Amino acid sequence: MNLKECYVMLGGDYDEVLARLYSEDMIRRFLNKFLNDGTYRLLLEQLSLENYLEAFRAAHTLKGICDNLGLSDLCKSSSMLTEALRSGNHPENLPVLKTQVCTDYEKAVSAIQMIH
Repeated sequence: MNLKECYVMLGGDYDEVLARLYSEDMIRRFLNKFLNDGTYRLLLEQLSLENYLEAFRAAHTLKGICDNLGLSDLCKSSSMLTEALRSGNHPENLPVLKTQVCTDYEKAVSAIQMIH
């Protein structure tokens, strides 16, 4: 799979990301950094500890990373989770939001790993 196909799969705008990061090499470099970023693991850890303030911070960070990289589906789901956690309390729709973030994250990781 090439980069453009990856972005189509992830609901992203390849041309927008290319305009922002200037080259395919730079996009690849940042996508590889994303694979090693610990924000998603931190988010899951804080959610399991019911530390919703720290989970909010992790979700907000994940949203920003995804926005910058043009990972639109994951950006959208992490944004929804961020807003639900903003109050610092347990949102009633947390299971649904968390499941969507997890699904979108796994899809993003899988697609990025298939880039050649």
